[in-house]
Amino acid sequence: MDVDMEARDARDIASRIVTPGTLVTNDSAYMRGHGTFVENATIYSSVAGAVERINKLVSVRPLKQRYSGEIGDIIVGRITEVAAKRWRVDVNSRQDGVLLLSSINLPGGIQRRKSESDELQMRTFFAEGDLVFAEVQSYFADGALSLHTRSIQYGKLRNGTFVTVFPQLVPRSRNHFHSLPCGVDVVLGVNGYIWVSKHVPASKVEQNSELIYSDKNEFISDDERETIARIANCIQLLNRLYVKITDTSIIFAYEASLGHAVKDLLTRDIATDLAHAVKARLEQQS
Repeated sequence: MDVDMEARDARDIASRIVTPGTLVTNDSAYMRGHGTFVENATIYSSVAGAVERINKLVSVRPLKQRYSGEIGDIIVGRITEVAAKRWRVDVNSRQDGVLLLSSINLPGGIQRRKSESDELQMRTFFAEGDLVFAEVQSYFADGALSLHTRSIQYGKLRNGTFVTVFPQLVPRSRNHFHSLPCGVDVVLGVNGYIWVSKHVPASKVEQNSELIYSDKNEFISDDERETIARIANCIQLLNRLYVKITDTSIIFAYEASLGHAVKDLLTRDIATDLAHAVKARLEQQS
């Protein structure tokens, strides 16, 4: 009986949303973790978030926080500076990430050591303001993320629009590049940066690897522009109503939005109705 009560108490602790100053537990058997403080042998939350418990360690995960990178994360970033043999990249974290010249593919997929001539041409690869699709490969001693683009799927982003969401709404998964049925490609960066663009067949990029560093957008028709804008607005309304952002939830939101004009999707009533419809379909699917 005592074991059942202990298990039930543990579930109660780890299944709540709390605000700063909320009592988390007064059981002295628990240790305080991040997002908590102790007063009079009682653990309180110091931030607004979800209570998490790992064995006897209790912490509170903030509902809104900066992106904290992990090795293997797929991210979207913006080049902020071209430095010596490296680019600094805004990755929506506490400090910029770093993309080394040695961590990119040269045009044509050539594998060789980077030379001084490559360093002089760095802005032909990535310049300030360019958006890049990359992967976290390691950390530097100061905690900055080290990125790489050594794959044909990574590189400069074109033909689309940029959307910012809460990083915690983009779950880590095996695939972060999705070609949606509506003819739009979506890159879901786990750092909360998302790129929505016209679909470009992978075979086209493989046949012409120079496209990885091209600055020119392809022709985008009015219908394609409207579809891109609709998908971008669907992502924004999911973010506004705090719905997990995956390829499935985006498709559900897109299908539910077809009865409304693109410009009306972010109005409060329509956005709320669409978000509730997406939640209902996700619950049915699960």
